Amino acid sequence: MSSDNQCCTLVYDIRDSRYLNITGRCTLRCQFCPKHNGSKQVHEYQLALDHQPTAAEIIPQLGDVSAFKEYVFCGYGEPTLNLATLLTVAHEIKRRGGRVRINTDGLANLFHRRNILPELSSCVDALSVSLNAQNESVYQQHCQPRLQGSWAAVNQFIKDAPRYINEVQVSAIEGLSGVDINSCRQIVEAAGCQFKHRVLDVVG
Repeated sequence: MSSDNQCCTLVYDIRDSRYLNITGRCTLRCQFCPKHNGSKQVHEYQLALDHQPTAAEIIPQLGDVSAFKEYVFCGYGEPTLNLATLLTVAHEIKRRGGRVRINTDGLANLFHRRNILPELSSCVDALSVSLNAQNESVYQQHCQPRLQGSWAAVNQFIKDAPRYINEVQVSAIEGLSGVDINSCRQIVEAAGCQFKHRVLDVVG
């Protein structure tokens, strides 16, 4: 599904969920991300964007909320970087009775220089946060953050998030060199979040 005026996939479906692709921007350059290895495709969908989509572009493509298990903000960028669109669309989904989840790198508070979790709490049911490392050196190796203090920031985010969002799942990927899955699990569970064990190159 594409917008009428742009050759960009803004909305795409995987199984019984509708995914919302609202930015191509990111503060990480993860070495395992397909977009850094020549592909911006998930399943049959091309997710490259040539602009930051507005809520007015996304909302007409939401469809019938009763037809989907959930709406997931997830593309090949960090959705919280297009925060105005995210919040407006998420509020509209909730108004219609839908469920909202965000796939995030957990660096929104660092990027926006404020705690955005209270803003998310009124319109987001669940967060899926990518951790992908048990210490800063492994995080730097695989995620290559552009913002100083990213490792501390993502750890603080997963500690704070359960105070605002009912469901917080934090993942690490098996198959990345040097990543200790059990140590990642301990960090996540100590923060009061649910751990998700992912496998490299398995998407959606």
